[in-house]
Amino acid sequence: MATFVLVHGGGHGGWCYQPLARILRAEGHEVYCPTLTGLADRSHLLNPSINLDTHIEDVVKLLFYEDLCDVYLAGHSYGGMVITGVADRALDRVGHLVFLDAAHPRNGEALTTSAKALMDEAYKQARVVDGVELVLFPESDSVRHYGISDAAQLAWAQPRLTPHPWACFSQPLRLENEDAVRKLPRTSINCTPILKIRQPEFVARVTDADHVFEIDTGHDLMITEPRAVADMLIEVVRREETSPRTR
Repeated sequence: MATFVLVHGGGHGGWCYQPLARILRAEGHEVYCPTLTGLADRSHLLNPSINLDTHIEDVVKLLFYEDLCDVYLAGHSYGGMVITGVADRALDRVGHLVFLDAAHPRNGEALTTSAKALMDEAYKQARVVDGVELVLFPESDSVRHYGISDAAQLAWAQPRLTPHPWACFSQPLRLENEDAVRKLPRTSINCTPILKIRQPEFVARVTDADHVFEIDTGHDLMITEPRAVADMLIEVVRREETSPRTR
């Protein structure tokens, strides 16, 4: 049995992992799906102070208070920024990093630099609400980038989307132990449509991992193809258990 902590991306919440979490739990794994502060079921906590550091601390605290160790820490999209920061601050609790069509940041990078074109487009529809600069409104054009084409899946997901604080995307990631984080085993699961629009240097980055998978589906792969993603994660656990690492 493995312990998975699944961190969502921009505009989403822990809810987006329900289909994937059900499969993993049915296979005997332990799964946590936290919602980051200010989003989804925690949208009532939205305030101007929320940034990337806030969301990193959300997950660091979860690992501590649930006393989780050797976790498979997965992040989708913006969640790649979060899990990299979490690994830096709670290295002794993270056993494996999983990037679900996600950012693979380096120290000092913000999502506005590593995914500049998409972030520039998102910012065109930014609005200030109650003193918070927000992007990724559910009714905006940004939703099409999630790649959910099935009508039933979209009808379930769209009402649960919430706008996201811009500061999370513009704040650079600060890493104190980048070399140690880079030594952690890592898996990268990439969506074909997104790979096709990435710059070559970022394609190289997202395919630099111990285990690399590609799936031809929309960006929200945990919603569009939960069974396939679960199978990939279970395969990674199997590989890691048969080839244990020492770090």
